Amino acid sequence: MESINAFRRALAAGQFCLGAAVTFSDPLVTEALAEAVDFIWIDQEHSPLGPEALHGHLLAARSRRKPALVRVTAGETAFIKPVLDAGADGIIVPQVRTVAEVERAVADCRYPPRGRRGYGPRVPSNFGRSGGADYVSAADAGVFAAVMIETREAVAAIDAIVAVPGLDAVVLGPYDLSGALGVLGQVEHPTVVAALEHVIARATAAGKFVGAGMGPDADYAVRMARRGVQWVQAGSDFGYLIGFMDGLRQWVRTQLGGGSAPAGPAAD
Repeated sequence: MESINAFRRALAAGQFCLGAAVTFSDPLVTEALAEAVDFIWIDQEHSPLGPEALHGHLLAARSRRKPALVRVTAGETAFIKPVLDAGADGIIVPQVRTVAEVERAVADCRYPPRGRRGYGPRVPSNFGRSGGADYVSAADAGVFAAVMIETREAVAAIDAIVAVPGLDAVVLGPYDLSGALGVLGQVEHPTVVAALEHVIARATAAGKFVGAGMGPDADYAVRMARRGVQWVQAGSDFGYLIGFMDGLRQWVRTQLGGGSAPAGPAAD
C-alpha cells in the first residue's frame, strides 16, 4: 500500500500528479508507461479489459511502485469488490448522480463496520498470509475512493457529495459534463468552466482531492491544474500511439513536400 500512501502524501503536499490511462490488455503497456507517470489509471468503463488483463496491469504497476486506480464500469458491488480483491489501490466510479450512489460506492471500498466490503482479499492480503484485523485496518486506511463529477445532478449535489465520510476525491469529467450541460465537446464553454470551478472550490473547501480525466492535451492539463485540479489523467495508450504516429507521418510528408518518399538506388 506504500504507493497509494505516497500518492496521497504527494497530493496533500501540493504536488501536481500526472497519470496515464491504460485500455490495452497487454500489461507491458503499464510497464512501459509507469516510468513517465505518477499513477496508472486502468480504464474498464470504456474498454473491454477483463479480470485477467486487469490482474496483469495491477501486477505491473505494483512492480514499478506506481499506484493503480481503476475506473470501474459502474458503482455497484459486483464491479468494485473483485477489482479491490485483485489489488487495485483505488476505485474511480463514473457517472454518479446522487449522494446515495456515492455512499454505496464508498461503503463498498471499506470493511465493516466502516463499510460493507465482503472479505476475500486474495492479492492484497498476500493470498491470505497477512489477512485479519491488521490487514483490514490498513486496507480501510489505504484504499483511495473517488467518484466522477460529470453530470448535472452531481454538480448540483456537490456539497453533499464531498461531505460523504470516506470519500477521498472527486474527479472531473469535462467532456461528459459538457454534454450534460448541453454543449457537448465545448469544455471551455463559460457554463462548463463555471461548473468545473464550482466543483473544485467546494471539494477543496471540504478537504477532498480533485482530479480530472481528459485526452492527451498538455495545454488543457495545465489550465486544469491552474484552476486547482491536483491530479490529472491526460490521455491513454491508444491516444499516445496514434497521436505520435499521425504527427510523425505528417511531419515526414511535410518535409518531403507532400509527395512520396524519394526513390532508393536503382536495382542492378
